[in-house]
Amino acid sequence: MKRTIYIYHTNDIHSHFENWPKMVSFLKQQRKIHQQRNETMLLFDIGDFVDRFHLITEATNGKANVELLNDLGYDAVTIGNNEGITLPHDHLNQLYEKAAFPVLVANLFKRSGERPKWAQPYCIIELSNTFKIGVIGLTIHFTKFYELLGWTIENPFDVLKKVLTELKPQVDFIILLSHLGIHEDEQIAEMFTDIDLILGAHTHHLLSKGQYIRNTLLCGAGKYGEYIGVVKLQIDEQERVIKKEASVIKTAELQECQEAKQKLENLCRQSEKLLDETVVELTEDLELHWFAPSRFPKLLAEALKEWCNGDIGMVNAGVLLEPLYKGIVTKKDLHRICPHPINPCKVYLRGDELKEVILQAATERMKTLQIKGLGFRGKIMGQMVYDEGVQFETEMMNDGLEHIQHIFINGEPIDLEKIYAVATIDMFTFGNLYPEIRRAERKEYYMPEFLRDVLAWKLTNLYKT
Repeated sequence: MKRTIYIYHTNDIHSHFENWPKMVSFLKQQRKIHQQRNETMLLFDIGDFVDRFHLITEATNGKANVELLNDLGYDAVTIGNNEGITLPHDHLNQLYEKAAFPVLVANLFKRSGERPKWAQPYCIIELSNTFKIGVIGLTIHFTKFYELLGWTIENPFDVLKKVLTELKPQVDFIILLSHLGIHEDEQIAEMFTDIDLILGAHTHHLLSKGQYIRNTLLCGAGKYGEYIGVVKLQIDEQERVIKKEASVIKTAELQECQEAKQKLENLCRQSEKLLDETVVELTEDLELHWFAPSRFPKLLAEALKEWCNGDIGMVNAGVLLEPLYKGIVTKKDLHRICPHPINPCKVYLRGDELKEVILQAATERMKTLQIKGLGFRGKIMGQMVYDEGVQFETEMMNDGLEHIQHIFINGEPIDLEKIYAVATIDMFTFGNLYPEIRRAERKEYYMPEFLRDVLAWKLTNLYKT
């Protein structure tokens, strides 16, 4: 007898819960329909469900996210970099304590070489005596960051080869939950023909009809819960998969689940109470301007210099979303004005490289640049702000703008051959915002603290009662 297996998948939700009530409504409805028709339905999440930009996630260390996954009855999940490297070691270790689903991540290990107790490389889903599905999970190997947090992350290609050797004889169909990105998924499909289906994530790619590479169907459902992925497997009388079809459902067109909406509202209220803890009492306002000198971002640049023990500190004003005013400042306030999962770092640059970064940062294009990703959860870059040790001489040019003519570092003209330790933010070491920083051979990352933790430390020391 022919039958169809329905596989639903989500990825890169990033705690964007605005779409969650619609996702819940649709997936619960589909589960009822499939049960009535005696059809198999499977549901997977491919990582980055957690993102500490959201109050609920920050206050609960991601545990509320796991509760939401439990509510929908996921069959398995893997982790993304937001679960893996934006949570301190102990918080990740405790994240899935109450999970009602297996967490699949084959390439993550403790320093001892053992897998953490909450993770397993794969699971086997038995749909009948003669048809079994093997599901493997892999996450992107940001080696240095995992090491700093006390984990060991291995090359996913090497691990996958070993796992497939063990899993293949046991199952009839293999699914990979891949938080590696579309380019790695394409390589895997070329290299490992035993994998039948790749459910992808990390690069936020949307494959509305899927993509075939050799025997493998690749899928991806975009980001933020804007889409839900669907795969239909048609099985013949001999329990062979004879057809694989991929599609996506646009959540904007779905109805909301009022129960899920109410739960999120309750979680928000609880989270606000959890974060309503006094950090400091300010004796003055800390003003903020994204395109003009202001006290607040300069204070953050000073804090970075001190925290990282750098020669200079630099940060873009846009990482601060609002000013702080005289009076009580809570954890909730600091999270609101600095929600990014961004860590401090120290980059060693030659003087000529540092000069190039400073000149590039001073351009109107960089000041007004709107960026997404790289850990940034704000709106716009804003001007680059430096600690007191960095001074400029400027000159008004024909374009009506002031241009930097001379740069002084700690009272001396910048030495183009000297190596400077620049305390800044890890966002600048990714992507192509500042090529000189990205290409720097020596970088030191400070984890697990975020910018708001550094800010809390600085404010507490500055405004001691």
